[in-house]
Amino acid sequence: MNYNLLIILGYGFFLFSNFFFVSNADPGQSCPNTSPFVGFKSEFTMVQHQVRGFLTITDDCSFRISQFDMLSGSDVHFWGSIAPDFDNLTKGFIISDYKLNETYKNASFSVKLSQNATWDQIQVLSIWDLLTESDFGHVILSNGSDLAPALSPNLAPAPSGNDSEEGKSGPFRVPTMFDNCKVLSNDYRIRWSLDGDFIDIGLEAAITIQNYMAFGWANPNANPEIMIGGDVAVAGFSEEGMPFVDDFFITRYSECTIDKDGSAHGVCPDTIYEGSDPVGLVNNTKLIYGHRRDGVSFIRYRRPLVSVDTKYDLPVNYTVNMTVIWALGLMRPPDTIRPYYLPQNHGGPMSVTYGHLVLNVSDQVNECLGPLDAADKEDQDLIIADANKPLVVTTGPAIHYPNPPNPSKVLYINKKEAPILKVERGVPVKFSVQAGHDVALYITSDLIGGNATLRNKTETIYAGGSEAEGVLASPMELIWEPDRNTPDLVYYHSLFQKKMGWRVQVVDGGLSDMYNNSVLLDDQQVTFFWTLSKDSISIAARGEKKSGYVAIGFGTRMVNSYAYVGWIDDIGVGHVNSFWIDGRDAPSVHPTNENLTDIRCKSENGIITFEFTRPLKPCSHNDQVECKNIIDPTTPLKVIWALGTKWSDENLNEKNMHFETSHRPIQVFLMRGSAEAEEDLRPVLAVHGFMMFLAWGILLPGGIMAARYLKHVKGDSWYQTHVYLQYSGLAILLLGLLFAVAELRGLYVSSAHVKFGLAAIFLACVQPVNASMRPKKPANGEDVSSKRHLWEYLHFIVGRSAIIVGIAALFSGLKHLGDRYGDENAHGYIWALILWFAFGTMIVTYLEYQEKRRRRGSRILGRSNWVLGNLEEDDSIDLLSPARASVQKDAEHSGRMEVQLEPMNR
Repeated sequence: MNYNLLIILGYGFFLFSNFFFVSNADPGQSCPNTSPFVGFKSEFTMVQHQVRGFLTITDDCSFRISQFDMLSGSDVHFWGSIAPDFDNLTKGFIISDYKLNETYKNASFSVKLSQNATWDQIQVLSIWDLLTESDFGHVILSNGSDLAPALSPNLAPAPSGNDSEEGKSGPFRVPTMFDNCKVLSNDYRIRWSLDGDFIDIGLEAAITIQNYMAFGWANPNANPEIMIGGDVAVAGFSEEGMPFVDDFFITRYSECTIDKDGSAHGVCPDTIYEGSDPVGLVNNTKLIYGHRRDGVSFIRYRRPLVSVDTKYDLPVNYTVNMTVIWALGLMRPPDTIRPYYLPQNHGGPMSVTYGHLVLNVSDQVNECLGPLDAADKEDQDLIIADANKPLVVTTGPAIHYPNPPNPSKVLYINKKEAPILKVERGVPVKFSVQAGHDVALYITSDLIGGNATLRNKTETIYAGGSEAEGVLASPMELIWEPDRNTPDLVYYHSLFQKKMGWRVQVVDGGLSDMYNNSVLLDDQQVTFFWTLSKDSISIAARGEKKSGYVAIGFGTRMVNSYAYVGWIDDIGVGHVNSFWIDGRDAPSVHPTNENLTDIRCKSENGIITFEFTRPLKPCSHNDQVECKNIIDPTTPLKVIWALGTKWSDENLNEKNMHFETSHRPIQVFLMRGSAEAEEDLRPVLAVHGFMMFLAWGILLPGGIMAARYLKHVKGDSWYQTHVYLQYSGLAILLLGLLFAVAELRGLYVSSAHVKFGLAAIFLACVQPVNASMRPKKPANGEDVSSKRHLWEYLHFIVGRSAIIVGIAALFSGLKHLGDRYGDENAHGYIWALILWFAFGTMIVTYLEYQEKRRRRGSRILGRSNWVLGNLEEDDSIDLLSPARASVQKDAEHSGRMEVQLEPMNR
């Protein structure tokens, strides 16, 4: 009984399973082959998500997908439209119930069309994401033609327009498929196909746009230096996103350099060795196609197996095993001397960034199972909003729009196409909308924009709307302040048309919140932030374009400047260090040991930001170079910048040098929170310095010397000389002070020079006030009063102190000129000033010696001197008064009469 029951159950299960699988495999109706599209086969055009594979139409209601790769999306379907333009693609329809919501790796499968879909309704078959209205890849159908129709410019996967050689690679518009594929490393693959006497090669790597891809054949006689004599192709993308490939030859393990005699060595293009290539026989690599998608670079090129260039190209025997070499790394952009993108050292471990292997290109190899998946898929520019700088919104053509298909024009912010916008909660964002009256900016929760309510969808509008439109002549200002309820991700778009903008990242806090002041440095490529404290300054610098490192320097140029560099190492860790630069080559860059705290360095989509805090005065002693890197908040700080490809604070060499620098320093007024382009203040300072030298070096010391050494001269000439020189020196002092304050736009008491100068001027101003309050001089035979004694000592001490402090101000001013303004002649000026005062000291010594001799002679004759004065002088009358001359004559006449009458009285 149990046995019979098992038989019945087994038979029932067989019938059920057979019915289930048959019903899914065959809906019960046959599918004819009447459509002219039956048998059509084409390669998918890769647009994004690394879509790659073949489409074959098998009959009127089904098609087959083979060798299919794709990174997963959100809600992906097969999609049909009647034309490849933006409007028709976005108005398309789902053509199958088959969903593509996973990652595909070299997959093959069959798909049935929906019952209401026919091939004559479909001109473009696309892999379509409903949520983002994105085209991942597509095929343009043709009824029996070998060549697919040309794509719309807006659907072209690369901005290069494609090379004229493209058609030679095969019958497909976007040649990403090859017969073979070899994995070189986790992030690097080579694909190839043989075509007669040529080989088509595809280089594919998950790298940044600043990196190169190199592949080629090793010289069979180069062992063990396997790369010397290698014939390689170097491919990559320019800063404008244009693909390129060049034929290189390796003579040394170094970056390409050109000697004074014009000879080249290192890893150099063949054309540099030859000097030119007028008929195209030296550079035998021909670009076919290139694109960057999802953080992956792809370049396809063609080269002959046996080249006519036997000097720099190696023959490729496709029937035997040959050693091939490869590398990944950063590249140096072209300059006036070397107009090529040149590879730098790969800078990583073997089998990760470089390597070699034995390869027979006639073998069938398919190691690439699945698409490359880059960690950083975003290549868009990043703009970080600043509350003090408006974001200018315009429109322009779609070239690198991140969410294809795209309309004919898209939004540009600060001249960058559809960048990612980063804003901070609590910080107002100001837009200057100049995109035209048919474009109304708004901030929305909807990824597509264009007024989601028209698509029967809900959205939250955070700012803007139909009124946020304007033109260049009459821009409209829109201010949006994200708050704590604003989501982390929103979008900026036009209210009138879909897919014109892109993402807005909303973050908590940021540089604008953390720092009190910020300025854009020269050329607006680096932003400088700072906050002043009592004894320290917090600084941040942010590059406004992608780079390998960001450097700012304090000085008028990189030579003889203090530089701070922020960079990301090979494992993604940020670093900040300080350097002293005393030359133009890499060995002249010396690390310093500044006391930097609160160090942070990060990179977001290639945009580097670094921060640190340092004391205004690094150290109290001066035996180390960093001790001279003093920041004086009262003095304009001259700031320069540089951007480079890669930095390493060990074993610095030419590969660490910058590829772009500021053209002039920007004067940053730290206390005012503003900046301006540098003006040459040295003429201003020269006049100020000369006036102070005239006062403290000649006039005021001369006045003191007149009072000290000319009292023995009859009459009041010593007194007139003393007063005139002192008042002249004081007037020049005040003029020099006002001149400097007016030109430097402020008086800030912080530096030693300013402190010495103000103290000296104060003491100099005390002297005339003190002179006007002098007590009366005693008559002959009378005792000197204590007030007179006190006054003379005070007058003496204040005058000499003023001279000493004034001289200190002169020397500190010259030192300040050298330290802060980089004046190369300051050292010579200091020695000239020392010699001047040494000469003055010699004169004073001689006059003092003569004065002592004269005083000894006066004592022998019975005359006497008291502390500072002369008993024969009379200072009871103002020597500057016009009436003094007649009064003095009357006094002298009266004295003579008394002498004449005295014998008569006797």
